[in-house]
Amino acid sequence: MVMGVIEFSHFLMEQAIEEGETVIDATCGNGNDTLFLSKLVGDTGHVFAFDIQELAIDNTKQLLEVHSRQNVTLIKDSHANIDQYMDENNRKNLGGAIFNLGYLPRSDKQIVTKKESTIAAVQSLLQLIRPRGIIVLVVYHGHAGGELEKEAILNYVTKLDQKKVHVLKYEFMNQKNKPPFIIAIQKRGEK
Repeated sequence: MVMGVIEFSHFLMEQAIEEGETVIDATCGNGNDTLFLSKLVGDTGHVFAFDIQELAIDNTKQLLEVHSRQNVTLIKDSHANIDQYMDENNRKNLGGAIFNLGYLPRSDKQIVTKKESTIAAVQSLLQLIRPRGIIVLVVYHGHAGGELEKEAILNYVTKLDQKKVHVLKYEFMNQKNKPPFIIAIQKRGEK
């Protein structure tokens, strides 16, 4: 069965993340991935959800309240600063992270993710996540600046050491209008 990018991104997270772990939603947006991760790690796990927009934080907070989820810390800051929010316990227990790059749907399309902050966040996460942990980036690139971010990220991940990480690209080849695609990075080693 061929899955859409959101479905496949969640499938990848389900395969890598265990109940009780810490995970990161690097771009919480409207809260859908945050809610998914909150349920995935269960009440003994924890989600750190980042976004630079107050609207995204508010939307996510409302969605979590509707679903009575309390294992989430919402952080209004750039995902480039992830390492500043991870204490020693969270660093030892970090199973993975998910990104939805681009802009917040139904909001200001001028506020977009940037290659510099995204790459900085991935670099930090590669140091923080446990072996066999995963970073999933859903790359929406059909907006102003999207092609630059896409190319920079692809250039960065293709140069990662294959002895340290596996890098996967999942995309639909025959869709028009710059369809989103997935980059998944899994840290190698024994858990």
